[in-house]
Amino acid sequence: MEVTVQSTQGADTGRKVTLPAEVFDLEVPNDQAIYEDVRNILANRRQGTHKTKERGEVSGSKKKPYKQKGTGSARAGSKRSPLWRHGGRVFGPRPRSYGFQVNKKVSRLARCSALTYKARESKVMIVESFDMDSPKTKQLLLILNALELDSSKVLLVLPDDNKNIYLSSRNIPKTNVIRAQDLNTYDILNADRVVLVEESVEKIHQQLG
Repeated sequence: MEVTVQSTQGADTGRKVTLPAEVFDLEVPNDQAIYEDVRNILANRRQGTHKTKERGEVSGSKKKPYKQKGTGSARAGSKRSPLWRHGGRVFGPRPRSYGFQVNKKVSRLARCSALTYKARESKVMIVESFDMDSPKTKQLLLILNALELDSSKVLLVLPDDNKNIYLSSRNIPKTNVIRAQDLNTYDILNADRVVLVEESVEKIHQQLG
């Protein structure tokens, strides 16, 4: 599959890049692998810091409120009982990790399957390599406007870490900038358009091919 390389001004450079078939054109994309990998990514992003106080943690006296018999009320042993107002909670949430592991081959298959779907829908764009001297949100926004991506969810994949481009993108809505080595299934599927800087195609091929 060949994709035309676009310039940062939105013009056709006349060059084409061949997307490796083993990454961008699987014969049968695996939906189950995509499901498992996305579920894993979202689970690992959960903080898991939820916590409620149980009867041993709420404030209040441990003294028996009233005698066991003769009052006509139900017996009670503590004001901290979950049955009482301001009492502790029964089986409340506790801090824990929701993360789990997915096999490397399954994760790789999921990313290739997601890229295959995007490529078949013509939602993969190749842009010539560019750099920025300093963080300039306006400059990056002009590039996105030239590529007609200003109203789309964009995943911009860089070959290497570029602090200026990353800082320039933080204030642009629906724009996500990541390195090729950090490419993941969820970000691919969550984007309307996947924009690959020309050099990042080889990086992705080395990682997933």
